[in-house]
Amino acid sequence: MVITMEFSEILEGLSYNEKKLLLALDEKGGRTRIADLISDGTFSLEVEVMGAASWLESKGLAKLTERSEKFFVAPAEVGELPERTAVKAIDAAGGSMSMEALADAMPGGADKIAVGWLKRKGLADIVKEGDSKILRLTDKGRSILSEEMPDEALLKRIMAGPVPEAEADKALIKDLKGRQGMIAEKIVTERTVEFTGLGVKAASSGLELKPQVTDVTDRMIQSGEWKDAEIRKYDVQTFVPPMIPAKKHPLTRLTAQVRGIFTDMGFEEMSSEYVQPSFWNMDVLYTPQDHPARDLQDTFYLENPASIHVDDEELVAKIRAIHENGGDTGSTGWGGKWSREKAESALLRTHSTVSSIKYIAAHPDAPRKAFSISRIFRKESIDATHLPEFTQIEGIVIDEHANFDMLITLIREFYARMGFDKIRIRPAYFPYTEPSLELEVFFNGKWMELGGAGIFRPEVLEPLGVTTPVLAWGFGFERLAMLKWDIKDIRELYISDIDILKNSTVL
Repeated sequence: MVITMEFSEILEGLSYNEKKLLLALDEKGGRTRIADLISDGTFSLEVEVMGAASWLESKGLAKLTERSEKFFVAPAEVGELPERTAVKAIDAAGGSMSMEALADAMPGGADKIAVGWLKRKGLADIVKEGDSKILRLTDKGRSILSEEMPDEALLKRIMAGPVPEAEADKALIKDLKGRQGMIAEKIVTERTVEFTGLGVKAASSGLELKPQVTDVTDRMIQSGEWKDAEIRKYDVQTFVPPMIPAKKHPLTRLTAQVRGIFTDMGFEEMSSEYVQPSFWNMDVLYTPQDHPARDLQDTFYLENPASIHVDDEELVAKIRAIHENGGDTGSTGWGGKWSREKAESALLRTHSTVSSIKYIAAHPDAPRKAFSISRIFRKESIDATHLPEFTQIEGIVIDEHANFDMLITLIREFYARMGFDKIRIRPAYFPYTEPSLELEVFFNGKWMELGGAGIFRPEVLEPLGVTTPVLAWGFGFERLAMLKWDIKDIRELYISDIDILKNSTVL
């Protein structure tokens, strides 16, 4: 960035180090390396030179250039290559040696490395004699006894000093890099600063190099030193780096906002463990045991523990009856034979409704209002709108006056407080609610599903001793964040890209 100002203003605003660099460039013919300015003692630190050079460049007085080059270096002293050691040992044994003998000659596993390179370079053949494998030197193997191999020659050069990438054989470098800790890469950057036409004019304008004062202290005022000091002129138009304040992660802020809305509406927070038996995750919620959601391709089942015992025998009996014949609800149930073994299989909870049903079981008395912001797990393919591990906003209302109108009103109220009013509600089906609905919000030119809701069926509530209506919903948390911050790919929420986090809005 070049700052536009009058030449006289530029001269007045030059710092001590900027003047010093201009005078040094003038002495060196208008162009020099940053490293030379430090080696000759003009500056003591690279950061001083680079700071001054950058400011001169921004004012159009100098130009900075960089040239980077890769070198190969040896981090430590490297001994003989293992294949050469092996060739010497085989030659000393008469040109052939068993694998066992080589292992004795090269302990610590070095023989295995050597054999691999012997075969790769064609230095020895492996033949079978009886039950033993024999290594026999080839003509090429015998030839290296009196001559240096190409990788050895290159390695010797690298050990003597850094070798530029342009002077090293790519194939040999690849082989040497494959040998752990043998060579390493080093990037050397050469920075050069030179005059512009305006810089030449500035350097010949009679610059005086004397210390500048940037802070006027009480002592300077009391002593009168300020009268003779050269006070640095500040330019309020000069660019400065952007200041990025510390901010919480968008999801952390959204969690606090959602929690605040529900607590303001009189809800209390509920929770449950990640690992649940299918009993609480599905069976109590009247999900049939042959439902597709129970398949391995949809649900994460555990190997340890593979099952979780349900202690409440009375509740188990009620759930069994509900599934098989409807129990005392007047329903016909799902029919067939209910399996306790399936019900006790351990899984990662597939929805946060498990928190709701456990809360209802512990608090069957009305009225109650509760919510949760819970992590759930499903075998989803990762794409722009799906993750296998995500978060759900769950809520329930237990109230004798609860009805479908109240449910829709609560949903609209929540999203209105979140700042969204373009929503639509359509009929849906869930095994555990009737009636049921799905909620959609208009986003990025199309309607996006955010979750489902409904009124719990008698088959869910009767075994728990609840006779009052219960409203329930589960909304997508990450998709809500996508709407709020206009994020088109859900994965961006968890990449934690520093630029995305810096540019995210605070409100």
